[in-house]
Amino acid sequence: MSVRNRPGSSPMPACQPSAFSRQPPRVLIVDTSPPWWSETGAILCEALDNFLTLASSLEGPSRLPLLSVYAVNLQQECLLPFVQVKGNLVRLRLCVDELRSLPGEGCVRPRGFLLRRAVLDSLQQYRQYSSHHVHAGSGGGSGSGSKASGTSVEVTVITSQPGRALMRELEAGLKDSELGSLRRLLVVQISPQQQPMAGEQGWTPDAPSPEDSEEGLMLGTEMDLQVVESSVVAVESVLKAWLHEQAGEREHLHLLLPRVLQHASGPPHADGPRKPSPICLKCDMQERLLSPSLLPSASAPHLATKTESVRDFQPHGKGPANHRPPPQTLRVVKTLHADGVCESVLYGLPLIIRPTICWQLDWDEIETNQQLFHALCHTLREHEWFLLVRTEPAVGSALASAASVSTYYVLQPSPSLSLLLLKPVVTQELLLPCSMPDSNQDPPLSALITVENSLQSLEEDPVFNPLCLGTNLYPHLRMRSLASRPAHPYRRQAQAQTQTLTHSRGHGAGVSPGGQSQCREPPVRPPEGSMARQSHGRQSQQARARATVAPLPPPSGPPAKSSRPPLTFSKPSSSSCLGESDDDDDLIMML
Repeated sequence: MSVRNRPGSSPMPACQPSAFSRQPPRVLIVDTSPPWWSETGAILCEALDNFLTLASSLEGPSRLPLLSVYAVNLQQECLLPFVQVKGNLVRLRLCVDELRSLPGEGCVRPRGFLLRRAVLDSLQQYRQYSSHHVHAGSGGGSGSGSKASGTSVEVTVITSQPGRALMRELEAGLKDSELGSLRRLLVVQISPQQQPMAGEQGWTPDAPSPEDSEEGLMLGTEMDLQVVESSVVAVESVLKAWLHEQAGEREHLHLLLPRVLQHASGPPHADGPRKPSPICLKCDMQERLLSPSLLPSASAPHLATKTESVRDFQPHGKGPANHRPPPQTLRVVKTLHADGVCESVLYGLPLIIRPTICWQLDWDEIETNQQLFHALCHTLREHEWFLLVRTEPAVGSALASAASVSTYYVLQPSPSLSLLLLKPVVTQELLLPCSMPDSNQDPPLSALITVENSLQSLEEDPVFNPLCLGTNLYPHLRMRSLASRPAHPYRRQAQAQTQTLTHSRGHGAGVSPGGQSQCREPPVRPPEGSMARQSHGRQSQQARARATVAPLPPPSGPPAKSSRPPLTFSKPSSSSCLGESDDDDDLIMML
């Protein structure tokens, strides 16, 4: 049974946050047989420790829901049963420590049946785990059990033995086994050489061997072999492939090209000329890097999570609100050739860098600084260079330590102006593996002609001007604001205040909460001279109560125009002017 025909897979909308809900559980089987383990054990454990630290710290939807780890030496051993990865770093690191403690000395004959037994044991463990969660979900009324049982597991075997022979042995041993819950079996061979061996040149995850393809179809599951070099970065790349969105039941993107008239050699249609047919390219999307916003908030501010404004670029520090942080310091690390920088490793919004015009600096210093900045931009343009820069922590701050996180940027010169463009660049910790297709071969002539005719029908702009683009943003914001605004805000406010005033008057009249009137004592006659103050107090309370009630909205139609009384200017008396001239009087009349 192939993967696409296995039950339990349903189409899923692309580019949705729920896409990671179909991530398969993972099983990692490590071949720790000496003497290979003594050569690759330290590299694998460091790469696994780094990967689990990153995967367990990511926020958002879980990209690696469950993980189980097996070690195979003289016997198979389950170091880690199925556990959740997110937020479980302590348990995961204990498993890595147990893997480090396994001995690597001696010589053991390779036993392929132990790897086969570990694969079958992991599938049995997953079925028990899914069955347990199904019963727990049915008893508790949650849907976690059905969700766990609707997916299949992926098994990865890491070894230093020859990968092709091990793959044949696994395929022969698993041929008669029940593999309904196995989605994919990947064999990763760690080669001590820098390049894959001569016998493994054609082996990549996307290109299986032609001579073993028939046996792979007979097994009924997807089997791949991948050869990597013996380095921490290479092994990390294999593990980071688990963080990609794995649901491939539906394409992610439809790219529409202009319609092209199809030139048919057959007889013309009776209804008229042939209509142009649309060109729709169906594509898949893949992440190139992990966004720093997925990291914990304590680490994200130091990794250039946002570059929307200058404030995002300033150093983050604690202090009073009116405290101005010191300027950010960037140290130039190296120069880069412009044609050697891939745009896929740049992220975030760019910021424009220009020479300062701060008024607190001397004029001579400002002029010298502008000249040096202009010389830098000119030199970078002449040599077609970019600059790789790194943030420097402030001197004496808590971040200036060995555990401080650094951020790297790329400075690009403007083709015509004395300006620089600052863009964040990804580092190895957040970079995801990506399989690049080979583009050395020319496309077929028919497809090339179709695409060229389609693109030639488009309007061509020699210089891109973003001011010519509109997104209908202003009407959209107006509609959202008017839709969220109440129909008669003043009327609702008046009704609420009227009810409040009536309620307060009811309590003042002596009405009890139960609705029964209370006996009031006869009023005490105030002393002489207090009647005026009491009446004045009542008038002020009534005026204050009337002021709290908002007026009703005016009726429909134009409001009636009220006549404005004429302005009258009274001539100041002689006692207040103190001998001012007639010119002053004329000035008052003009004002």
